[in-house]
Amino acid sequence: MRTRLISAGVGLVIVFTVLWLHTTIVLPAAVGAIIGIMLFEMLRAVKMEKCLPVLLAVEAAGVSLPVLVWLGQEKFSFLIDMAAVFVVFLTWLRRHKDIKYDQIMFSLASMMLIPQSMACLVRLDKLTGGESVLPLVLGLGGAWIADSAAYFTGVALGKHKLCPEISPKKTIEGFVGGIVVTGIVFVAIIVVHEMMFPDTIQLHQNKVIVYAGFCLIGMVSAAVGTLGDLSASMIKRQIGFKDYGNIMPGHGGMMDRFDSVLFVAPAFYALLELITIK
Repeated sequence: MRTRLISAGVGLVIVFTVLWLHTTIVLPAAVGAIIGIMLFEMLRAVKMEKCLPVLLAVEAAGVSLPVLVWLGQEKFSFLIDMAAVFVVFLTWLRRHKDIKYDQIMFSLASMMLIPQSMACLVRLDKLTGGESVLPLVLGLGGAWIADSAAYFTGVALGKHKLCPEISPKKTIEGFVGGIVVTGIVFVAIIVVHEMMFPDTIQLHQNKVIVYAGFCLIGMVSAAVGTLGDLSASMIKRQIGFKDYGNIMPGHGGMMDRFDSVLFVAPAFYALLELITIK
């Protein structure tokens, strides 16, 4: 427990530092580092981390994306992705006797999903031109608030298993509690933010629409985050992993911490476009 708390404390310090410096290169650099670790963990899951051409190609495509998004040069990511795909397939052709198609397809899918999803954190920050950290906070909170709320609700009220073969500890009651609590917390955050920083974001003039919209977005984010969590857990169970890594002692790897964010960040970014934020 002590190790877990220390790891959580260090992680929170890093998160708050990145949020404080969100208008600088620190944000895309941090997101890029997280992407790099997550990609390594996924390649290791299918025993491809020691194949250097594939590893380097996938990492280059992934780590570069958040920086390109921050610089407004996202169009170059397509060229980098195509170059990485060519390297991966050339390597497969050369080593087709010991590299299987499922390893290649899994590596390419990870290269596309993880960077594009995590880069949405940078896209969220750019929605307000760097004037407010609110979209970024909510993008992360949509995953982590729901996870915590689901855990405590499940402990208090949980009786019916949600997906016992994939995640035995998750309950239907916890799932519903996570959705409801996240919607409420999203509205509370918006109210507090408007009181403290009234001029940093422009919302719809009808506050009822704004609050209802953010409540709905929070609830959808919580549901989507659970899908991400269960998907990552299913991969671990089929591969036979307990955790993707041990970079955060007591918490596992980056994939274990950001599996929900992979689904929440792009969903939240898309939904947020339905509410006027400039």
